[in-house]
Amino acid sequence: MAAVTSVGEAPLAASARRPRGMQAGRRRRLNAFRYVVFTFFTLFFLLPLLAMLRFSFEGSSLGTWSASAWSEIVSYQGPPPLLSAVEISLELGVLTSVVTLALLVPTMIWIRLRVQWISRAFEFLCLLPLTIPAIVLVVGLAPVYNRIRHYELSALMLFWAYVILALPYAYRALAAGLNAIDVKTLSEAARSLGARWFTVIFRVIAPNMWQAILNALLLSAALALGEFTIAYTLLYNNLQVELYSIDRNTPNASVIFSTSLTALIFTFLLLLIISYAGRRRRRGMR
Repeated sequence: MAAVTSVGEAPLAASARRPRGMQAGRRRRLNAFRYVVFTFFTLFFLLPLLAMLRFSFEGSSLGTWSASAWSEIVSYQGPPPLLSAVEISLELGVLTSVVTLALLVPTMIWIRLRVQWISRAFEFLCLLPLTIPAIVLVVGLAPVYNRIRHYELSALMLFWAYVILALPYAYRALAAGLNAIDVKTLSEAARSLGARWFTVIFRVIAPNMWQAILNALLLSAALALGEFTIAYTLLYNNLQVELYSIDRNTPNASVIFSTSLTALIFTFLLLLIISYAGRRRRRGMR
């Protein structure tokens, strides 16, 4: 009888091991696919950057190497100086991100909780700037900014135009965060405990969508740091306009590659710092 039992248990044990083996094989194939995709996209983004870095160190004669293009960027003194353009771009990034989040976060939460019937119209308005080219926006904004110039305001006034451009990207990031949590249950639980609507929005719901807020912050800051068309057409100087001015005023062809690479590296490092700070904050909250 014991022999019969052991014979009957052997196929059961083999069938129990087979699904585990199948799952392990699927996991290995999935990991291999992820590595292949990650390697492909890494090469897709890095190879052009490495080519730009290589051309930026080319000398005046063929086959020679020189760092003159990078020294010209560092020693360039305007007008205005490069450091001033960097400062303006950083301030524009901060202003654009703060104003965009201040407009969208409470509005989207309030619409989700109280007036959900207007959510489609609000989504249409937020996504509308995607269908309008930046040069068309300049045509409409130019008379407004021409009047603003009489008050001798700086390029920081560009943040109003950048907020309009950042609305679609910030809206999508925040909408994904709102869809990932049960907003109704959280608000009803907080209200049943006596919380006001301000507390519900900023101390109950907003902390639960911190990752979405950070994504919206990164997208808004990246747009403000990399925007060129509106600033150049409205005759304001930010980092991108200043780098373009360096390209035009220097005869060295490798300066074009070095300035483009400088803008990309500057934006990437800044966004990496913001993302790291957001993760540190989220871990501290946990």
